[in-house]
Amino acid sequence: MDPRFDEFLHVPARLSIVALLAPAAWVDFGFLRDTIGTSDSALSKHVSALAEAGYVTVRKDQQSRARRTSVQLTPQGRHAFQQHAAALEHIVAAAHAGHGATEPGHPS
Repeated sequence: MDPRFDEFLHVPARLSIVALLAPAAWVDFGFLRDTIGTSDSALSKHVSALAEAGYVTVRKDQQSRARRTSVQLTPQGRHAFQQHAAALEHIVAAAHAGHGATEPGHPS
């Protein structure tokens, strides 16, 4: 397995979260929830796990009686995501390189 592959990040919800955070500065919790299509509690668990791993920072603001939560990738999280994405690209490239190979039971 490629050493850049991060099994912790490969969990689909976590991978979706960091992919959405990668091009942004801060992302609203509600936007993450709605885009990923998950519940508040499930998203909260994944964000907490990512924060505990040092991959994200969570900011809670009080705005006119409403509490806003925003999430941002840390430099460590950005690096981990870039490395994991590179590992996935390598896996896909290897699959494409083998595309012309003979399938079992089918002569070329």
